[in-house]
This record gives sequence, C-alpha cells and structure tokens, in this order.
Amino acid sequence: MSSLSLPPGPKTKFAAGVFLELRRDPLGFLLRAARQYGDVCHLQLGPRHNYLVNNPEDIKNILVAPQGMARSNHPSIKRLLGKGLITSQGEFHRRHRRLVQPAFHKAQIAAWGREMSAEGERTSSRWKDGGVIEVGEEMSRATLAVIVKTMVSTDIEDSTGRRLGEAWSTVIGTSHLHKIPFLDELLLKLPLPRTRRIEKGLRYLNETIYAMIAERRNRGLEKPDLLSILLRVRDAEGDAAGLADEEIRDEILTMFTAGHETISSALTWTWHLLSLHPEVEAALHAEVDGVLEGGRAPGVDDLPRLPYTRMVLAESMRIYPPVWIIARRNVEDYQLGEHLVPAGSFLYLSQYVVHHDARYYPDPDRFDPTRWTPEGIASRPKYSYFPFGGGGRQCIGEGYAWTEGVLLLALLAQRWRLEPVPGQRIDIDPVITLRPKHGLRMTTHARHGAN
Repeated sequence: MSSLSLPPGPKTKFAAGVFLELRRDPLGFLLRAARQYGDVCHLQLGPRHNYLVNNPEDIKNILVAPQGMARSNHPSIKRLLGKGLITSQGEFHRRHRRLVQPAFHKAQIAAWGREMSAEGERTSSRWKDGGVIEVGEEMSRATLAVIVKTMVSTDIEDSTGRRLGEAWSTVIGTSHLHKIPFLDELLLKLPLPRTRRIEKGLRYLNETIYAMIAERRNRGLEKPDLLSILLRVRDAEGDAAGLADEEIRDEILTMFTAGHETISSALTWTWHLLSLHPEVEAALHAEVDGVLEGGRAPGVDDLPRLPYTRMVLAESMRIYPPVWIIARRNVEDYQLGEHLVPAGSFLYLSQYVVHHDARYYPDPDRFDPTRWTPEGIASRPKYSYFPFGGGGRQCIGEGYAWTEGVLLLALLAQRWRLEPVPGQRIDIDPVITLRPKHGLRMTTHARHGAN
C-alpha cells in the first residue's frame, strides 16, 4: 500500500471552520466540495479524518466490501433501534437479515399491497375539493398507518394505534433535531424537556410492543404481519429458540423507521415537484387514468402497467433522496484510489451529491422522469443512484417501499391534483431524511373519482 496521502479538501482559517459550515448548510457545502475537489474530498473535523467519496465505482466497492467496513450510527438512532438491521454489525447483522428476509418476499409484499391501497383510499376520503393540506403530515399519516398495520396488525385510528403512532413520531421527530452526533449524545443525557419527551415516547413504544409480543407468544396468535413472521423465525443453523423478545422489538422499530420516514419524505417531495411541472403531471394523469379504469384503486398486479408512475417517483428520489448520506468507518487501512485511508477514518457517501452530478445527470436540478427509461438506466454507472444504499446492507424493504410509493402515488394522482399555496418558502431540512423545513401546504383539487 502507498503511504498516507491526503486528498484535496476545503481549508478554513479556524479548525472548526469545516464543522461550522457543515452545520450551517450540509447539502450546499458537500455539493460545493465535491464539485471543487473531485471524487475524493478530505474533510478535517478536529483530529478525525473524513472522506467524501463521490465516484460510483468507489461507492460500490465501499458498500459491498465484505469486511473492513463498519456502519457509523447516530447516537439517537442507536438508542431507538437497539440492534436492529439498521444499526447492527458483522455476523449479528448478517444472521438477522437472513432471518427477517422472508417478511419481504414478493408474495408477502403483494399481500400487504392491499393495505397500502386501502390506506390511499382512506387518505383520499379525508381530502376536500379546494381544501388546504400540509402534504408532509398527510403522507406521514398515511405511511405510518400502513407500517403499523403491516408490522403489528393495529389500525392507526384506534386508541392503541394512535398512541403508538404519536409516541413513535415524538421519538423520531425530536431525536434528529441536532445534526452533530456527539452533541446529540450529550443532550440525551441531560434532563431537558426534549429528553423527557423522548424517554416518555420510547417507554410507551417498548411497553406496547413487548405486550404485543407476550400476547402473541402466550396465545399462539397468528396474524398477517411482521410480528407473527418474526415469532415464527427459526434459525436454519439450528437455533430452535428463534429471536428473543428484545431482538423482535428492535426489528419492529427498525421497520417503523425504514418503512415510514423514508417513503413519506419521497412522496412529499414528489407532490411538490409535480406541482411545478404540469407537463409531467399531465403524463402521470394520463397513465393512471388509462390503467385504473373507472376510478378503481390500484393493486400490485397493476404495477407493471404503471412504469411512468414509478419513473416519477424514481426521479423525485434522485432530486430529493430520502436518505441523503451514508457513513462508513474503516476498521483497517483502506486503499481509495491513490490514497491510503488510515483505519478509524470515516467515509461519507452522499446520495444527494452523487444524484446531482452532471456527469451522470445533465442539468441535474431539472425534474425529468424520462431519465428512468431502461436505456437511460443502462447508460449510467449503477451506483450513480443508490437511494436504498447497496451491498450487504441494502435496504431490505426496498420492494416494500417501491410498492407502497407507486400505489399511493397512483391512487391519489388519479383522484387529486395538488397546487402549492402561494407565498411559501420551500427549504430543505437535512435531518434523518430530507424534509421541507417549513412544511409544504397545498390546495387539493378533485379529479374524477374523488370524494
């Protein structure tokens, strides 16, 4: 291996300069750094070496590395998810991924597709012609209802489901207000109102989920949800005991996070982009009107006939990737091109940065779903687009997310057109996912089939 040779990167007058710029405008700072310094950019944050990696081939190698890379997790996320698939490492992660995988087979997702479509109809029934909605809240409510139903067979409208949703929203919504991991870790130890809200919400989540686990175990109940699937798990290598209650709890809350927060963000930004591009909206309406004859709700059998709807969602997740950055820590020295990355460094792979790279997406800020034709996809490196990560840690629920996103978008676009309320300021808030910082208020206009 070559000796340590630092890639180029931004230099500031004060040691904390890079840190403060990242805190102030992380997306803008990372975009500027990538465009100025190239495929590997060194970011000095105190004594720690950090590398922003922007080349699809390097990204692929890092994500598929069989060993030598560890996931870097935000403290508040580790606190919520325990040792679920998002936070666990090594052989423990590989075993759990293998055990959870049956929950996301095509047949299971198809069965859950009926719940996704039904929730789209419930959402549509709440909207009124000429009414004003906060789109982020509406998409969050719909996707949370789907995840609660498919994970633990509870309706979000009943008391348990409502409190479960409120507790989860409190924990996840207040856990990521600080983008500085060590500051967040410190604040979580202080008796602040925010900390007490997190503790109360987390306590309710734990009590409720553990009670559900105990009831299913004691009564031998079988329901069409993730909880029953996890309770049936038996290790193929001979562990007849399956998963412990704590392990099941961690995986349920992991799926709450991965299966709700991300697709909610994707759909929210999709409505925003459609409202700004009437020609794309018209093409989407033409497809869903032609496929969903008579105003019927879509099902999973319709997915192959909704390619443009999927392309719209794909392009939305390119411009506003729900997960906008991935961190890895190399546990041994790692050769990155001509540079030797010392063990203990942090490598950052930003979906937002790579998805806005003009080498792969000419005029990258332009919303153009036709980039996602089979020919367009084949013309680009695979890891120039990675909204669901990649390698052995690629999101296990990717199929679930695509199914839910396309079904909800198709159903609601068939029945409604959304128009932004004038005078709003639309800024991006890059927390766990990309959210509209000030919300996104839109007026609902009924199309055929709407209530």
